[in-house]
Amino acid sequence: MAQQRLELDRFISASFSSGPCYYYVLDFLNLDKPMLVSREIESILGLDPENTTIESLIERGHPEDIPFVAKAEETAFSILKNQIGMARVKEFKISYSGRLRVTDGSYRLFNHQAIILDTDEQFGVARTLGIHTDISHLAQQGNRKLSLLNLHGGESYRNIDVFNNPEHFLATPSLFTRREMEIVQLLAEGKTSAVISELLGISAHTVKNHRKNILKKSDCKTTGQLISKCLNEGLI
Repeated sequence: MAQQRLELDRFISASFSSGPCYYYVLDFLNLDKPMLVSREIESILGLDPENTTIESLIERGHPEDIPFVAKAEETAFSILKNQIGMARVKEFKISYSGRLRVTDGSYRLFNHQAIILDTDEQFGVARTLGIHTDISHLAQQGNRKLSLLNLHGGESYRNIDVFNNPEHFLATPSLFTRREMEIVQLLAEGKTSAVISELLGISAHTVKNHRKNILKKSDCKTTGQLISKCLNEGLI
């Protein structure tokens, strides 16, 4: 289990995290047993990483957000199974935001992202990897929308209203190019244009042009607004 944690730590830090976060692996065939979770869950939520169950995690949810979270999960799996198809479910990540009670008893807004690790012929989804990132420094309340985002840059399903005709959704092309997503991720990590230029091996002028295009595409006026939007929608 220690080796699994190490491999997941490396994968998530490189691919998903844009702030304080923890992860967990949910086994749908053993829901009553402790999950594999990262050590950070103890400092963030005050839960014992060796004994955390999905029930104890749900209990940390804000009472006002739990109905939305339940409906978002139901809608996500329905779309994945009935619209996208089980053969393609590993191409997408589920994303929405909700509040969780942290160690000091207050509630903070977290972005929830989940990818499907394994499927089962009888039960459908068998295991998922969930990542919760604290985005309370950017927003206090989520938009109560669900997004299913293509991990390979293909068409995604964004901002689904799970309470109002959730079956009426449209696939939309990826908002940003791969290069633009690299820049957005680095901006979320607090990197400057000069540092991004060095890391990506492109000129500062090119970075500046990319940033202009990114703001225009996202309909944002500032980098802070851009990062907040991208985190809230699970793009980073």
